Amino acid sequence: MTTPQHLRDSDQAAGFDIGPDFERFNQMNDVFTRAFWDDTVLSADTDAFFASYRMEAAPRRGEGFNQRDFALRNASWLISDIISNRAAEDGLREGFQGAIRNDTPVAADRVTLRDPQFEAAEIKRIAKLFGADLCGITDLDMRWHYTQRPDTRDMTPIDDPLPDGLTHVIVMGHAMDADLVETYPSALAGAATGREYSHEAAIVMQMAAYIRNLGFEAVASMNDTALVVPYAIKAGLGEYGRNQMVLTPEFGPRVRFSKIFTNMPLAVNVPRQLGMASYCEICTKCADACPPKALPTGAPTRGTDSPSTIKGVRKWSANCEKCFGYWAKLRSDCAICMRVCPFNAPRDMLPHRLWVRLATSRWRQLAKRIDDWRGTRPRLKPRDWWGGNSGNSDA
Repeated sequence: MTTPQHLRDSDQAAGFDIGPDFERFNQMNDVFTRAFWDDTVLSADTDAFFASYRMEAAPRRGEGFNQRDFALRNASWLISDIISNRAAEDGLREGFQGAIRNDTPVAADRVTLRDPQFEAAEIKRIAKLFGADLCGITDLDMRWHYTQRPDTRDMTPIDDPLPDGLTHVIVMGHAMDADLVETYPSALAGAATGREYSHEAAIVMQMAAYIRNLGFEAVASMNDTALVVPYAIKAGLGEYGRNQMVLTPEFGPRVRFSKIFTNMPLAVNVPRQLGMASYCEICTKCADACPPKALPTGAPTRGTDSPSTIKGVRKWSANCEKCFGYWAKLRSDCAICMRVCPFNAPRDMLPHRLWVRLATSRWRQLAKRIDDWRGTRPRLKPRDWWGGNSGNSDA
């Protein structure tokens, strides 16, 4: 595959170090997909993990993991689940293992557009109207697209082509609830994840419908079709962190992303050097706090032996098997690495804003000493999130 020069030119600005051994990623090797077919990932814990998203199978144990906590988490996923399950008979889990199908056709007549800069600004304004917290635009880059996706009926690999002629990717960021994130690890905290997947499902579908109504192709996408992290970075929304997440100046790592593939001519954003990734080079707070020790403490490397790590990209790479294994035992997602990240704190606090400016400057070592001195913020107890009483006898 030949990558156009203009895409390779922006790799350095994005902080990407891509070697000649680069290989596109097959979604069959995503650790969540492997949990359905790979014996090295399958276990009784993985079965129980997925079953916990059905209330009849949800465990009732301990603070943060009682019935009320699971009820809120699972309810938060409802809209996303409705969308992802509506084409199950066709082997498609929309938004996760396959793009979201069009609910409206492309209009026969195209609107007359103004210049790409104006249209890009309009797209961002409409994205905010529908509820997106962040929005950036970049060029379509097939390096980040999955080579295959699973047919969810039998978990066999199949192709998942997009329409011809697509040129741009609109990336939207959706901020997770700050207080819920502070309760990780817990089933309660999982409501922050599910809420944003349900929000982004609605937002990305509405945005795609708007663009199709203008007469342009638009394919709505969440975790499917392509890796969203490199697209978010290329769209200028943040930098790649040690915790494997996009660090944004607005919300730190506390963001979920969706995307739209389109042929609408739009001005693109440029990647930004924010100084956050440079701070990650001297900070290991997320790795130190990781219960299964799945995050790296050293410098970025060019891949691992795990099939769930993309090949040929020098970056921080998690041990996906250890990470998901802990999720499975927990019966919910774990984002301790998100919670403890120094960039994950309220931006309306002047001391934190000043610290971020210090941490993203050449004075980052001083910022690190300040952060070490103040320590990690204590986890918010689920009972305190519920107002002191979760209403369950096991709270």
